[in-house]
Amino acid sequence: MRPARLVVYSDYLCPWCYVGTIRLHRLEDEFGGDLGLEWRSFLLRPRPDPNRTFEKFVAYTQSWLRPAAEEESAGFRVWSTQEGPPSHSVPPHLAAKAAATLGGDAFERLHPRLLRAYFVDNHDITALETLRGLWRDAGLPENEFDRIDDPALFKTVVDQHNEAIELGVGGVPSVRSADSDAVITGAHPYETYRRWVAKLIAT
Repeated sequence: MRPARLVVYSDYLCPWCYVGTIRLHRLEDEFGGDLGLEWRSFLLRPRPDPNRTFEKFVAYTQSWLRPAAEEESAGFRVWSTQEGPPSHSVPPHLAAKAAATLGGDAFERLHPRLLRAYFVDNHDITALETLRGLWRDAGLPENEFDRIDDPALFKTVVDQHNEAIELGVGGVPSVRSADSDAVITGAHPYETYRRWVAKLIAT
């Protein structure tokens, strides 16, 4: 037996990625040190869309009701604030990457907060002040928040997105074993993920 390591391509603006994250974190809790997750960036909205109005965005969030029905613990809420619409996928990824550079559990503290802030609390996680507030709430040092402006982090986000495209990823969440280029796409049922991980550990 050996530990399994999964590479997860995900986007903070993707409702199914929120569902997948909850299920994969459950796997971490169950398998403990036998499972490791590495989160990589995928950009569903790589750049701002000037034609996306607030009204269109609010109407779009009605589509969250479908993943909400599949994962009740996620606590999805159709958009109910006056924030947004979110600009593009890059800002929250930069914040998450900046947290990761701090080491320890900094990334793990910020990562779920980004998703919950968007899909449950309806905050615009592409807004700088929102990201700064979440950084603070995660207990990360405020004087390190400016790490998000590091061009190297932007390059990492883009490189990871391009890596996913080269592997044939057309949607997220997408997961692969670190030992393989074969990608499983979609927020699969927990038991499906569980059987796969158990098989990886057993081989």
